[in-house]
Amino acid sequence: MHTNFINYISCPICHSATIHRVLAAKDYTVSQKEFEIWECSTCTFRFTQNAPDAVAINAYYQSENYISHSNTNKGLVNQLYHAVRKQTLTRKRRLVNARSANNGNSGSLLDIGAGTGAFVQHMEQHGWKATGLEPDETARQRALEAHQVKLLPIEELNIIPAESFDAITMWHVLEHVHALHDCIRQIKKIIKPTGYIFIAVPNYTSYDAGLYKSYWAAYDVPRHLYHFSPASMEQLLENHGLTLHGIKPMWFDSFYISMLSEQYKTGHSNIVKAFFNGAVSNLKAVFNKEYCSSLIYVIGK
Repeated sequence: MHTNFINYISCPICHSATIHRVLAAKDYTVSQKEFEIWECSTCTFRFTQNAPDAVAINAYYQSENYISHSNTNKGLVNQLYHAVRKQTLTRKRRLVNARSANNGNSGSLLDIGAGTGAFVQHMEQHGWKATGLEPDETARQRALEAHQVKLLPIEELNIIPAESFDAITMWHVLEHVHALHDCIRQIKKIIKPTGYIFIAVPNYTSYDAGLYKSYWAAYDVPRHLYHFSPASMEQLLENHGLTLHGIKPMWFDSFYISMLSEQYKTGHSNIVKAFFNGAVSNLKAVFNKEYCSSLIYVIGK
């Protein structure tokens, strides 16, 4: 099978040529191959060098362990993920409601990269008119079966009329999108002038990323094409004329990522150690959000 890889000679965000290799990380989920991660010295953005292109990447999602596309409860980490999901759905809804122009309980919402549709269903149950887009056909099928939610193919994003939505959410999706700038341009176009965009991505400047280095599970190469720092995210938004209104930590991610990272590093789940490392990461993030494993960026026009 012929695979096309993407080789960057300049930063995908600020286009500076001052890019260099920082580490190599392994794909523990599917291929067991190593991929290099490079960094831009100008804007601190990191990216997976020689990542598969938009067609070739599909093979790297073919795993029952790929949690956002499955409802598997196999293994402790997955059980924990599903146990906490209900709580995280509520937290996300409250965050969206807090910025809603309609007194916090209604409006039109678009969830991009909706996985198996849990968030779309949750928002619909709480009065929102929610639409979900998902590239993976199997995940769309599971959304229908598990959550009675009909998700649309991701291609629909490009035909949505301007100023259609009060809220747009991307929960751990942007790091997967090949056409990064096209995506940002389109979501800027389809959000209402009073609306908000919520983008959650892993944060490689976090305490746990520094601790686990190449074993840090949120590098998730090659599915994660990009690795954001708060500074590089601000640069991306600025390039597109968007305004950053706030940054919110995702507290649970520190534990989940530490558990997976511990598994990658030692070959087995050390729950106590992972929980401790996740707690330290969160404790540091209380004083400085940039130490949190994942961050939600709240964005407006």
